[in-house]
Amino acid sequence: MGYVLSFEQFDSTNVADVGGKGAHLGELSRIDGIRVPDGFCVTTDAFQRVVAEAPSIDAQLDLLSRVKADDRAAIRTLSADIRRVIEGVAMPGDLVAAIGESLARLGDQASYAVRSSATAEDLPTASFAGQQDSYLNIVGLAAILRHVRRCWASLFTERAVTYRRHNGFDHRKVRMAVVVQRMVFPDAAGILFTADPVTSNRKVATVEAGWGLGEALVSGLVAGDVYTVRGDRVVITEVATKPRSVQASPGGGTQETPIEPQRQTQPALKDAQVVRLVRLGRRIEAHFGQPQDIEWCLVGDDFHIVQSRPITTLFPIPTTDDQENHVYLSVGHQQMMTDAMKPLGLSFWQLTTPRPMHEAGGRLFVDVAAALATPAGRASLLETVGRSDPLIRDALQTVLDRGFLRSLPDEDSGGAAPAGGSPAPIETDSAVVTQLVRHNQASVATLRRTIQGLSGPALLDFIQADIAELRRVLFDPRSFQVIMAGMEGTWWLNDHLEAWLGEKNAADALTQSVPHNVTSEMGLALLDVADTIRPHADVVAFLHHVVDEGRQGDGFLNELAGLAGGREARDAIRGYLDEYGMRCAGEIDITRTRWSEHPATLVPTILGNIKNFEPGAGKRRFEQGRQESRRKEQELLTRLRALPDGEQKAEETKRMIDRVRTLAGYREYPKYGMVSRYFAYKQALLREADRLVRSGTLREKEDIFFLRFQELQEVVRTNDVDAELILERREAFRSYEALTPPRVLTSDGEVITGRYRRDDAPPGALAGLPVSAGTVEGRARVVMDMARADLEAGDILVTAYTDPSWTPLFVTVAGLVTEVGGLMTHGAVIAREYGLPAVVGVEQATRLIRDGQRIRVHGTDGYVEILD
Repeated sequence: MGYVLSFEQFDSTNVADVGGKGAHLGELSRIDGIRVPDGFCVTTDAFQRVVAEAPSIDAQLDLLSRVKADDRAAIRTLSADIRRVIEGVAMPGDLVAAIGESLARLGDQASYAVRSSATAEDLPTASFAGQQDSYLNIVGLAAILRHVRRCWASLFTERAVTYRRHNGFDHRKVRMAVVVQRMVFPDAAGILFTADPVTSNRKVATVEAGWGLGEALVSGLVAGDVYTVRGDRVVITEVATKPRSVQASPGGGTQETPIEPQRQTQPALKDAQVVRLVRLGRRIEAHFGQPQDIEWCLVGDDFHIVQSRPITTLFPIPTTDDQENHVYLSVGHQQMMTDAMKPLGLSFWQLTTPRPMHEAGGRLFVDVAAALATPAGRASLLETVGRSDPLIRDALQTVLDRGFLRSLPDEDSGGAAPAGGSPAPIETDSAVVTQLVRHNQASVATLRRTIQGLSGPALLDFIQADIAELRRVLFDPRSFQVIMAGMEGTWWLNDHLEAWLGEKNAADALTQSVPHNVTSEMGLALLDVADTIRPHADVVAFLHHVVDEGRQGDGFLNELAGLAGGREARDAIRGYLDEYGMRCAGEIDITRTRWSEHPATLVPTILGNIKNFEPGAGKRRFEQGRQESRRKEQELLTRLRALPDGEQKAEETKRMIDRVRTLAGYREYPKYGMVSRYFAYKQALLREADRLVRSGTLREKEDIFFLRFQELQEVVRTNDVDAELILERREAFRSYEALTPPRVLTSDGEVITGRYRRDDAPPGALAGLPVSAGTVEGRARVVMDMARADLEAGDILVTAYTDPSWTPLFVTVAGLVTEVGGLMTHGAVIAREYGLPAVVGVEQATRLIRDGQRIRVHGTDGYVEILD
C-alpha cells in the first residue's frame, strides 16, 4: 500500500498496514459528525524495510525469543540494545521524501502528535494501552523523522516486550506503524468511556476531564473531574482540584503549567457539553459495535476525537433478540468451574443440561429474570441461592430493589412452596443408592463397549443419541429424590439442632465418612497408592525426577518397570487411573486434559502422601471420621433427651441422621458418571480428529475443541472446515481466559456484586460462607494448580475454587478457604466428610491471603483471620 498513507486511504481492515491505532483513526475519520484532526500514517511496510536493513536485529530477536518472561534483567538489556539500533538507523531517501510531501500538504511548520501504532494494539481482545510511546507538539521534518524512529524503537521497551510475552504475542509478528496527526491545543481534554469501566454497565458512560492537554490525566499527573452519565442526563458530578495542566511548549514538546487558583476547582465541562460528548461517543460505539475508550479535546465549543479503542476489560453480555431486561446467574459458580470453556465444552454442557443456557466470555449463564418477576418464583429462588451462595442472593436483592424487572402476578406458579421444605418422601435404604450406582455403571460400560468400533458420521450420531441416555441417568427422578433427601436432611439437622441446642452446623460432624461417596473415596484411594510406592526408594527418587523435570504424558509409567518395586507402583497408579482417571480440574469442560492423559499431574500429591502419612492412613482416616460422627450423634441425642419432649426430638433427629448418613454420599455419584461418559466421548472424538488431521482437513487434533458439537458433526460429514473460524475462536478463548466472570450480570452489562450483610466477624477478617464447622490455625498455602501443590500436614489450602479433582489434596490439609463455593458444592461436601474446617465464597482470597501467612479459619461462623 505504500510507505505513507493519509487517513482517508485506510480503515479498520488495514490493521496489518497501519496498526491498531492508525486503523481506528482512519475509521473514525469516516463517521459523520466526528471531528478527527487530519494526519497520515507511516506504514508497517516502512518499518519492515528499515528494520530488515538494520544490522544485528535478527540475532537479537532470536535471543529475545528465548528469554523467560520473568527474566526482567535479560529483557531489559536485550530490549535496550534493539532500541539503540532502531533509533540510530538511517531512513531511505524515498521514505523521507514521502513523509515530507505529506507534511507539506498539512503544513510543514504545524505542530504534530507522533504516535506509535503497533499491529497488536487497540485490538478487541488486547488493548496494549500505553505499551508503546507517543510524542506531542513535534515541529519540522527532522524532528518528525527522529520521533518516528523513536516510535519504532518503542516496540521494544521493556514493558512492551514483557506485555507481549505474558499475552502470547510473537515479537517478530508484531509490526509498527506510526501515526502523525496535527495537534489541537485544547481548553480541556480527557477520556470518555462509553460503558462504566468499574461496573461494566453499558448504559452508563463516564467522562474524565481536565484543563489543557489530556496527557495530564493519562499520565496520572492530576485527577480530573468525573461525570457519570445515564441516557441524556449527568447523574453524578465529581469536581476535582486541578492545580496543574500540560500545555504545548514553545520550543516543541510539552510542559507542566500551574492553574490559577480560582480555576482549580471549576468544572472543566458544562453538563450540556458532557451530554453532547457522550452522544458523540455513542455514535462511535455504534460504528465499532462495542464500548469504546475515547480520548477527546475541547477547542472553543468543538470536540475533536484524537483516539478510540475498545474497552477490553468488560465482561461480554449474552446476546438476546429482544429489548427486555435480563438477569444472568453464573453457571460456573455453581459448578466450581469459573475458567473459560472452549466451544466444544460449552456445547456439550448445553446438550447435557435441561435448562437453557446463555454464553458470554467463554462461560455459561442462566437467565433468572422470569423467576424473579413473580412473588412465588422470587421467594423460591432467593431461598435456594441464599443457602448456597449468599453473595448471589444479595446481588439479586440489589437488582430487585432497583426495580430493574417488571413484577408479574403468580398466575401459573400456584403458590409454589419455597425450597428447603420437608424432605422428599423416600425410604432410608442403602439398597436404593446401590441400585442407582449399578444402573449408572452398567450404562457407562455399555457406552464404552459400543463406542470403540465407531468412526465418521456414525460416531457423531451415536454420541448425540447417547447424550439422551446420559440425561436419562443424570436426571433420573429417583436419583434426584435421593440427593434432595440428603440435602434437606442436612438442612433439617442444622436448623433444628441450632434451635434446640444452640449447636451451629451440627450436620458437619455428623456427615464425616458417610458411605458411597465416590469423591471422598478417591482421595483416600490415593493414600493407598502411596502405601504401595513408599517402601521402594528407587521408585520414590524416580518420581521426584518426574516432578523436577516437568514430565508430561504417561511415558514415565512404562519406565517404572525397570526399577525395584516399579511394576507394583505402575500397576497401583494405573489401577487408580482406571477408576478415577477421567477426572481433572474443570472436568465439566470435555476438552480439559484428564488425569489418564497426563498422569504426572498426580505425582506431586502421591509424593506428598508418602512424606506426610504412615502406612494404612486411608483406612484409618475413614474409620476415625466414622467414629467421630458416631460420638457426635450420641452426644447430641443425649442432650436432646434432657429437653422438654426430648424423647420425641431425639427420635426425629436419629431418623434424620440415619437418612443423611445413608443417602448423602450418593450426591457425588451422578457427576462421576457424567464425567466418565464425557471421557469416553472425548477419547473417541480425538481418534476421529486424528483421522481428520491425516486427511488434511484439520491442522491439529485440538482444533476440534474450537468447534461446537453440531459444527463438528458437519466437518466429519463433509471433511471440510472453516480454518479462519477456528483461528478466531482460539484468539477469542485466549482473551476470555483473562476475564473474571461475575456471579450476577444484567443485560445492561452491569456486574452486580453482592456483600455479606453481617457484623459478627472481628475487624479485618475476611467474610465468607461457613460450610464445614470447626476452627483451625495454620500456614496458608495459596495453590492455583493442583499439579504444583507442595503441602504439608497442617497446612490450610487457599484457592479460587475446588472441584472433585482437588479431593486428593484434602487428605493432607487441615482447613480450606476458597473464593467460590456454596453449602452443597463438592469442596464443602468433602471438607465435611474429612472433618476440615472450611469457609468458601471469600472474595479475592487468593490475592488478600499471601502464601505462607499464618491464618485462622472459623468454619462454624464463616470468616478467616490473617494472623501475620
